[in-house]
Amino acid sequence: MKNRKNRRKGFIEISLRSCATFFAFVILAQGAAVSAQQIPSAVVVDPARDAAHPARMEAPDIYSHGKKLYAIFYLASGEGPHPTVLLMHGFPGNEQNLDLAQAIRRAGWNVLFPHYRGSWGSEGAFSFTNSIEDTQSAIQFLRDPANAKKFGIDTKRIVLIGHSMGGFMVAYAAAHDSGIAGVVMISPWNIGATFSKPLDKSEIGGFREDASRLAGTTADELMAEAEQNASKWNFSDYAPAMKDRPVLILDSDDGLAPVDQAMAAALRKAGDAQVTEIHMTTDHGYADHRITLEAAVVSWLQNLPGESHP
Repeated sequence: MKNRKNRRKGFIEISLRSCATFFAFVILAQGAAVSAQQIPSAVVVDPARDAAHPARMEAPDIYSHGKKLYAIFYLASGEGPHPTVLLMHGFPGNEQNLDLAQAIRRAGWNVLFPHYRGSWGSEGAFSFTNSIEDTQSAIQFLRDPANAKKFGIDTKRIVLIGHSMGGFMVAYAAAHDSGIAGVVMISPWNIGATFSKPLDKSEIGGFREDASRLAGTTADELMAEAEQNASKWNFSDYAPAMKDRPVLILDSDDGLAPVDQAMAAALRKAGDAQVTEIHMTTDHGYADHRITLEAAVVSWLQNLPGESHP
C-alpha cells in the first residue's frame, strides 16, 4: 500500500511538471514578450505544502499619518525570512493584480498589498500626496522589527511593484529610499508629465469617472493638486536617484509606452546597467496577457542578485 501511494505521489508530481512544461510551451509558441525566458513553474504550479510553515494570508492594519490602511499580506510557505514585495495598485485601483501577487508568493516571496487612504475602504481622504506618504508608510511597516519577525520578512530584500499610478508611487519611493532592492513599474503613469500640459476632453472624462470612486476628494481637487506639483512629479527626474537598483519596466499599447520608455532611457543615461524593458501587445490592465505578465515579473524577481533560479 505504501509503495502504491508513493507511486501515485510520484505520478502526480510528474504530471504537474508536465503541465508546467506544456503551459510554458504554449506561451512561448504564442510569441509572447517573455519568449526568450523559461516560464517559471510558480506561474502555473502550486509549491509543495510546508506543514510546519504553510503559506497563509493575513490582513494587517497599516497606519499612515494616523489613518488605517486596509491591506492583504500574502505570506510564502517555508520558515523564512522571505524576500518581500510591496504591490501598489493604480488610480482608482480597479485592477488590483492579485493574481500576480499569488504567483509571486508561489515563487517564495511575501506580498503586501495595501489600499491608499480614501480608496477601497481605507480611512482618510485620497490625494496623490497622501498616496506617496501611504507607500512610504507601508515600507516602514515592512521594516518594523516586530512585523519582520511576525511575518518572516527579509528587510534587506524589499522590492516595490506598482501598476499605473502605483508605478509612479514606487518610483518616487525608491528615489527617496536607497534601501529598496529593486523596482517593477507596470505601465506606470507619469503624473507630472500628464499634468504639465492641458488634458483633452477624453482624459478629463476618464479622470472624473475614476475619481468618483475615491473618498474625501473631487476630480477638480486632484487635478489642481497634480498641476501644482507637476514639475516635481515627473518620474524620469528620479532616474539618478534610482540608478543603482535593478528596474523592470513593462509597457503596453495603452498610450503610455513613449513616456515609460523615456523612463528606461533616463535610467540608462544615469548609469543604470540593470534596466529591463518589455513591451506587451495588450491593454492597460494586461487583460489577455496575465500569465505572460506573471512570467515576466516572476522571472525578473528570480534573477535578482542573491535569488535562486528554479
